[in-house]
Amino acid sequence: MCTKEVYINNQIGLRARPATFFIQKANEFKSSIQVEKEERRVNAKSLLGVLSLGITKGTKVTLVADGADEKEAIEALTELINSNFSE
Repeated sequence: MCTKEVYINNQIGLRARPATFFIQKANEFKSSIQVEKEERRVNAKSLLGVLSLGITKGTKVTLVADGADEKEAIEALTELINSNFSE
């Protein structure tokens, strides 16, 4: 299992378009991937799950991956987040 804390710093947080990019990236990996905000944890491959967290600019989230490609998944998602979803 691999975990990493990251801050969402793009203008609108993980809403519609950025959330879609995030989920598409998560679905490229075989590992089980979760996003955790405070005490809630949801499937990172589920649009409704990710949107239900209400992640806004400046929010700290924890990425949790478990599986064969867990390290690659965490690295790719972190890179996407750090790029501000190419905004």
